[in-house]
Amino acid sequence: VQLQASGGGLVQAGGSLRLSCASSRRMFRNNGLAWFRQAPGKEREFVAGISWNAGTTGYADSVKGRFTISRDNAKDAVYLQMNRLKPEDTADYYCAANIYTGASRDSSTYKYWGRGTQVTVSS
Repeated sequence: VQLQASGGGLVQAGGSLRLSCASSRRMFRNNGLAWFRQAPGKEREFVAGISWNAGTTGYADSVKGRFTISRDNAKDAVYLQMNRLKPEDTADYYCAANIYTGASRDSSTYKYWGRGTQVTVSS
């Protein structure tokens, strides 16, 4: 496994969680990284992305202003700080590494995918 997400759990609406994703090797420092999520019965969707040098970030409209993506290339890690969580944020969250350096919303440009971490937000 080259990417491993962690930090999911059960939280009440309005609460916060911080997801982490670490790579097993120093192979993603020049790649864009992103978080996607998939809720039961729904398609996978883009949540947030960050370019290789953190110069560019992008967010889905549904999480803008509540979630923050960051990365630490020295630790080969990417994070997703999730605040003011809502029940509709309930999903399995996946981190992914792009074949390019940017923060693309297109899942087809992400070649490396980690195992998901489950986030459940209760109302």
